[in-house]
Parts: sequence; C-alpha cells; structure tokens
Amino acid sequence: MIAIHHPWVFTFGLLGNVISFMVFLAPMPTFIRIFRKKSTEGFQSVPYVVAIFSCLLWIYYALLKGNTILLITINTAGVVIETIYIVIYITYAPKQAKISTLKLFLLLNFAGFCSIVLLCHYLVKGDARIQVLGWICVAISISVFAAPLSIMRLVIRTKSVEYMPFNLSLCLTLTAVIWFMYGMLQKDLYITLPNVVGFVFGVAQMTLYGIYRRYDKGAKKQKIPEQVQVSSPAKQSNVEIHPINSLSTNQPDNIIHTPHPPAEEIEVVVVNTKEQSGNFVNEDSLHGLPKGPTCNVEAQKIVGGPGPSSVQFVECAV
Repeated sequence: MIAIHHPWVFTFGLLGNVISFMVFLAPMPTFIRIFRKKSTEGFQSVPYVVAIFSCLLWIYYALLKGNTILLITINTAGVVIETIYIVIYITYAPKQAKISTLKLFLLLNFAGFCSIVLLCHYLVKGDARIQVLGWICVAISISVFAAPLSIMRLVIRTKSVEYMPFNLSLCLTLTAVIWFMYGMLQKDLYITLPNVVGFVFGVAQMTLYGIYRRYDKGAKKQKIPEQVQVSSPAKQSNVEIHPINSLSTNQPDNIIHTPHPPAEEIEVVVVNTKEQSGNFVNEDSLHGLPKGPTCNVEAQKIVGGPGPSSVQFVECAV
C-alpha cells in the first residue's frame, strides 16, 4: 500500500490532509456569527461555491488516476464542509443573494461538473482523459489560489492588514508546500503546478502583511482616547439657570455687552453636591432657590469667581 511502498508520499499526503482540513474550517467563525445574527452581513458565497467545484473535480481526477486515496479523503471533507457553509448562507441571505447563490451552485456543481464528466468519459479516451481533466483541475485550482488577489489590492489601497489574517496566509502557504512535495513524489504535474502558484501567492500575502502591519500599529498609536479624565472642583455639580431682569449690583466690570443680537443676562448657579472635605451638602437647602423657565443658550463669555457654589453671570444670545 501507499504507507509501505511510498512512505514519504503518505507522510506529505497526511500532513496535507491535516492542514487543508484546518483551512476548510477557517471560515467557521464567520458562519457562526451569521447563524447567531441571522444575517449574512454582506458576505459573498462565491468562494465557497467555487471551492466545492474544485473539490469535486479533484475527487474525479483521483478516481480516474488511482492510488491517490489521500487526495480523495481531503476533498470529500471539503465538499461536506463547504456545503454546510452554503446551506447556512442560503438560509440567512437576502432573497436576491439566495437566488444568485443557487444559480451559481447549480451552474458550476451540477451543469459544469456533469459536462466535464461527460466530456472526459465519452469524447476523450485512454491517457488523454487524465490529461484533459488534469489541466482543467490546474486551471480551477489556480483561480482558487488567485482569489486572494482582491484582498491583496485592498491591503495595498488601505495600508491595513485587517482583512488578511496572517495565520490564514501562513496555512495556505504551508498547504501549497506540502501538496507540492506530494505531487513531486508522485511525479504528478497536475498536482505540483497549481501549488507552485499557491506558494507564490502565499509568500506575497505574508510579505504584504509584514510591510503594512507597521502602518496598523502606527494608526493605533495615533488614535485619540475616547474618554479623558479631568479633575475639576466642579465635578458632579448641579447647574441651575435662572433668567434675571437686570444685572446684579455685584456684577463684575469686565462683562462684555453685545449690542446685536439683543442679549439677555441669566444667572448661573453652580452647586457642588460634594464638598472637598468629602461630606455631601444638604440638598434641601437648595430647593428654595427661585427657578425660571428652561432655555437653551449659547454662552459668549463666562465671568465669575472660582470654586464650587459661586454665582456667575453669562451674557448670551437667546
């Protein structure tokens, strides 16, 4: 068997199964979130539909060639996992997205796959059948590996690696290396070639991550804190505004009077409910203050003595 006659083929094939299985499970958090929120949140289903199509082709290729059981196992697992993703997506997607996904699914995975099977079975004979199917598998696999190009463009444009996780890029690169070695040991050009392209794209993604990661760090350092702690004697104060008809006799002399528009002087009483000694002021003694109607004002200048419980005058345009 494979383990006896080709121990290294079995080793790399087994490693490829393990890492590829982890890659298939990578979108699971996304679909758990879709399930909990009952919404697809704008996610696209195209990569998962194409992944099923690619897995089906590799299963058919492995069945035709023979002695590639490890290629069958991982792609069968891929079909099952990706189908679950598609079912979840269709369940919670908007109506138009459901229709588009079903159309693409039927076009690729039924019409497309059945057409390729019929073509290889009836129109191509002998070894040419494996060659034709092999080149079809190479083309589809390269298109799957090239899918992250849109994410790479987004990283370059935004200078942010938020949408390109390093762990996923690393796993894809390792997967390409392991399946490349598997194909080399099997002397299978159709397995080796697409993984060379996958390795190049994986290295390119990790390089971009290394370049633009420092931009993300710099942006985080420049973020303004959302909350600023300010220590002030007027903290936890009650403010009451009462309109008055005329200026008080104690009015400071440096108040600026604005002739246009007409200004109304109001008295602002700032009362701190907690003294510096830590004892609370009896709020019952504050209820006797006269209260006027509530007004929205735009203060132009505030003049008054410092400290809590000081009476200040505000000249404002009402």
